[in-house]
Amino acid sequence: MNKHPFAEFIRILGRGKNGSRSLTREEARDAFSMVLENTIEDVQLGAFLMLLRVKEETGEEIAGFVDASKQHINAPQHLHADIDWGCYAGKRRHNPWFVLSALALSQAGYKVFMHGAQGHTAGRVYAEDTFMELGLPIANNWQQVETAMTQQNIVYFPIAHLCPRLHDLIELRPLLGLRSPVHTLARLLNPLNSSAVVQGIFHPAYNGIHQRAACQLGYKSTLIIRGEGGEFERNPESKLTLFRVMDGLESTLDMDMVLKQRQVKPESLDLTYMKSIWHGTHNDIYAEAAITATLQLALMAMATDMSPEQASQKAQEIWLNRNPETLQP
Repeated sequence: MNKHPFAEFIRILGRGKNGSRSLTREEARDAFSMVLENTIEDVQLGAFLMLLRVKEETGEEIAGFVDASKQHINAPQHLHADIDWGCYAGKRRHNPWFVLSALALSQAGYKVFMHGAQGHTAGRVYAEDTFMELGLPIANNWQQVETAMTQQNIVYFPIAHLCPRLHDLIELRPLLGLRSPVHTLARLLNPLNSSAVVQGIFHPAYNGIHQRAACQLGYKSTLIIRGEGGEFERNPESKLTLFRVMDGLESTLDMDMVLKQRQVKPESLDLTYMKSIWHGTHNDIYAEAAITATLQLALMAMATDMSPEQASQKAQEIWLNRNPETLQP
């Protein structure tokens, strides 16, 4: 049997503690191109993903995987978004208030491109569920993305339609028992090459990987947080460290908690309740703090010269000036 061309990449990663090494960006791009084109065997795919998981992927490897994914996706060059917002974790403890942050942002004239995966974890609510409940646009193709962005300034594009092969790889998690680098690279896809990219992650150890990958990819402004539930949503009851990349420079910024007193956590998630917050028929201290604090971060990602105080004031204005009639009761 002739040696399979993909075997070299497995060999690089798996030669043992002293013989193995990480992939270069170019090697990662070439390897992942083969993964996306499905020209490898299933056993090779499993070995590749788990060797990366055990080793822990590098920012350079993730950048190479994103390079391959962008080429594979081949998004229309004429489409534009002000902010790229990945939604891959789902919410369990609190409603997905970040969706209302994004909606308010779109009403203020910013074009918001959101993408994510529909998970299967019991008790979790995902962005796609929320968009469906609120009657917000979910696209199945790039033409629908363009229509939604033109008419409403906001759209959610499921990874299942954005890149079916990546969706298939994400769906391997229950089979493999572990997350894979796909969960990291999906948040960094930025298929429309927006100048601002925001990412929520759950595991703090991945902050640096996301930062270094964003730096390698040349994204103008990237903002990474340990978000509530792993989404890009500020937990107003906790202190926060922002991990930023601006024009190729990595930095961090510590922010104090927004709410000094903890609020009662809801017993269950209720997407219809989110409409009442948007309409202003219910007063919810936690919800409004989470919405406006997340808005603040998104504004800081898009306007890198905006101070946290300026962004906070702008976020409050955007929230107060939202159009309640956007969402049907």
